[in-house]
Amino acid sequence: MAKETTYIFRRIEKKYLLTEDQYRALLTEISQELIPDAYGKSTICSVYLDTPDFRLIRASIDAKTYKEKLRLRSYGVPTDASKVFLEIKKKFKGVVYKRRVSMTLAEAMAYLERGEKPFDSQIMRELDYALRFYGHPPPAALIAYEREAYFVKDLPALRVTFDTGVRYRLTDLSAKYGTEGKHILPPDRVLMEIKTDGAMPCWLSAALDRCGIFPTSFSKYGTAYREFALNEPYLIKKGEQTHA
Repeated sequence: MAKETTYIFRRIEKKYLLTEDQYRALLTEISQELIPDAYGKSTICSVYLDTPDFRLIRASIDAKTYKEKLRLRSYGVPTDASKVFLEIKKKFKGVVYKRRVSMTLAEAMAYLERGEKPFDSQIMRELDYALRFYGHPPPAALIAYEREAYFVKDLPALRVTFDTGVRYRLTDLSAKYGTEGKHILPPDRVLMEIKTDGAMPCWLSAALDRCGIFPTSFSKYGTAYREFALNEPYLIKKGEQTHA
């Protein structure tokens, strides 16, 4: 059994869609303030859990004040013995609350497929309640991308991440089968996220202004859902019929 590690986050997350020129210009402006985090450059794989009619992501897209997602995340392509993170991510009135526990991939699949809890904890019970509430949703989509992750040297709670190659697939829904998928962003676009537990420092706001970078709304899973709902609508209709 993997040693349990729990994580609780409460923060504000802002997203920005950058051109390559903006990305390079911003790094030139702020690189002296950034320190690579524990994962540095990595490939992130997230398997989103959802109902057959995609209830969670449809509710997230339609929601005004509250959104909720369930996912299994790994850093790189895992084996059964690799550490992964089972997460519940909520957003309420612009504030993100994320709670997650670590376990091996084998333990995560035993739990998701057969209900075998690897351990008991408060966060594990919260995840268990959410999964039961949604009828034990199975894997629905895999989202993968390359990430550069940094924190600010004098403000460790402030993180800046840059994601490229965002892609998804709807088959072989385990990260251990690799990270291939259909791309949902042009190759010359970089998705930046700024995550903080408070106000953004003035020097960072000024750098964004000088580079002509402004916040946007972007959900990786939401964008993937819109694309396959448009191009593969039989999947949605099949789910609705199954869940009716």
